[in-house]
Amino acid sequence: EVRREEIRLKATPLAPRRPTWLRLSVRPFASPERDAFDGSKRTGLVLWQIADITDERNREAQKVGGLESALAGFDSMPLGFLSVASDGTVTHVNATFEGWLGFTRGEVRSRCATLSDLAGEDGARLLTDLARETEAGRRAIDLDLAREDGRIVPLTLYAEPAGAGFTLTALNRALSGLGERFGSSEIRLSHFFQSAPFGIATLDRAGRIASANTAFWRMLPEGRSANGALAADVMGQHADQDERTQIVEGLAAVLSGRGNVAPIDFKGGEKPGQVSGAVKEMMHRRAYMSPLATGSGEEAAALYLIDTTEQKALEQRVVQSQKMEAVGKLAGGIAHDFNNVLTAIIGNSELLLKRNKPGDPAYKDLMNIRSAALRAAGLVANLLGFSRKQTQQVSVLNLGEVMTDLTPILKTSVGEKIELKLRSERDLWYVKADKTQIDNVIINLCVNARDAMSNGGKLAIRTRNVSEREAQKMEHVGFTPGEYVLIEVEDSGTGMSPEVMAKIFEPFFTTKGVGKGTGLGLASVYGIVKQSGGFIMPESEIGKGTTFRIYLPRYEPRDNEMDVPAPAKQASRLDGKATDLTGTGCVLLVEDEVDVRQFAVRALRLQGYKVLEASDGLEALDVMKANEGKVDIVVSDVVMPEMDGPTLFKELRKDNPSMKVIFVSGYPNEAFREQLGSDDFAFLPKPFSLPQLAMKVKEELAK
Repeated sequence: EVRREEIRLKATPLAPRRPTWLRLSVRPFASPERDAFDGSKRTGLVLWQIADITDERNREAQKVGGLESALAGFDSMPLGFLSVASDGTVTHVNATFEGWLGFTRGEVRSRCATLSDLAGEDGARLLTDLARETEAGRRAIDLDLAREDGRIVPLTLYAEPAGAGFTLTALNRALSGLGERFGSSEIRLSHFFQSAPFGIATLDRAGRIASANTAFWRMLPEGRSANGALAADVMGQHADQDERTQIVEGLAAVLSGRGNVAPIDFKGGEKPGQVSGAVKEMMHRRAYMSPLATGSGEEAAALYLIDTTEQKALEQRVVQSQKMEAVGKLAGGIAHDFNNVLTAIIGNSELLLKRNKPGDPAYKDLMNIRSAALRAAGLVANLLGFSRKQTQQVSVLNLGEVMTDLTPILKTSVGEKIELKLRSERDLWYVKADKTQIDNVIINLCVNARDAMSNGGKLAIRTRNVSEREAQKMEHVGFTPGEYVLIEVEDSGTGMSPEVMAKIFEPFFTTKGVGKGTGLGLASVYGIVKQSGGFIMPESEIGKGTTFRIYLPRYEPRDNEMDVPAPAKQASRLDGKATDLTGTGCVLLVEDEVDVRQFAVRALRLQGYKVLEASDGLEALDVMKANEGKVDIVVSDVVMPEMDGPTLFKELRKDNPSMKVIFVSGYPNEAFREQLGSDDFAFLPKPFSLPQLAMKVKEELAK
């Protein structure tokens, strides 16, 4: 092992010319000579080496001194210097720059470790982009930085690439030779210019951008400085042809001094951070232009930009909402009237079936009539689902258990050519929804996925929890952050174009062939999800497949809620006698539709009941008075002329608080349950069959 040491020897009167610096080296040494007595090698010796390094040290001292002088000059120069690494870390800053910002020496790097700490996120992004400019003349920008005490420092910054990072040279406009041009009022004006929340730019006579603030560059598609570029090119980069024409004509008008022009709306490119395959949201801008009379001739016009993206999104959402609401009301009204017709068709076909045997010639025709009516009832249910007026049997659900129950049906529905994978996260939160409706949503999406994979493919269904923190990061028009349970249905099918994606939830829109689709499947899915308080977000890309994400709000059930079985699984109250539909008692049937009333009266009389009839609420009250104490139960429609069902209910309960009431309607019972302020009634949705009506009456009388 060699040891080295460098020592400095002071000159003395006895040795005035002794070397100032020496380097000493010492290491063990084994002599080749042997001991004279025993012939062994001589050990324990060391070798010393001494070298004069005075000249070498003097040369190094001169270099260090020169570097220190350069650094001292660098620190005291009237320009600010800043070095930035590729990751945005500030690696060096001179004293001048620190002094401008009110820091003591070395304080900037300890308190502002990154460029974003000094200039803000937007400023750092602009400066980083500035350093990437290929033209040196376009690497300058005016930017205001804030001191520790809140005062503003107006700087002109010049960027220069340096390896993987870059350097910034700063000129303080308040202290430089530009002082006459930038007095205190001008500095304040410059601060307002740079910190304005909207984009401001000045244009020269040729329509080129002479200067612009940070907000202006942020509204550009690339979000980077482009001083000297033509404003028409910058603004029209993503605008359509009509918008570009308006921009060019508007700029020509203000640059020629013909006065102000009307505001111009144009597209500013795709919104950043969007998921590939989703319907793309565009950024929208509104430009205001006016001529300038500065006298210098350098700045001929002012250009102001505001971000109207959210405003446009809100306008589109309102228009879409109004359209869907209008179609929903129309669909709901049609469905309500159609349900009455279907009730009469289904009911009368069942009455006829009771009078015919399977071998009779008319029996098969009657079965076909009944089957067609039931299929039509399914379409009506889809219409009501879209209009969010479908009757819901809400219960507390674990979507993992729902998926387990659905697995056999889904495997049958998608077929053997499609690889089906289901995955549910453990400890899924609960949701509150109608299980049958949620089943229909999932089946509907899977059937659509199957149809998009005619040659086979992969279908994945996943469920997991979504925290509020994750939801807050999502950018989707109308989405409300919160805690959700996510159902994700992803296929590897043909995918959809953005044009098709924009229409998929509209009723009667379908891409399937004639007879293969009604155009109500996804419309129904949309309505069910909305009625359940959730959101549905589709993504698709041609040739890559489609993904539907359904977010249902988390529900935290009370202890007693978890002990109540879902309505579909409740045991019959008739103790196994569900097939016996006969009964006794007096029923008052209130229905304004003659066909429905006639069927219901005949159906109940066939089961042994005495039936009284009324066409509206007022007539029903008269019948009740004429048969006081004889009526055991009232079966009433909801929407009727003269007096509707809820009003009749209130009048009946005044005289007889325990009167049993069954409402029949094509509308959901929630719509009038809130109006009544009571849950003490039964409900039977239209269209209903003979067995369903008879069973409901018998169940209520048995209570």
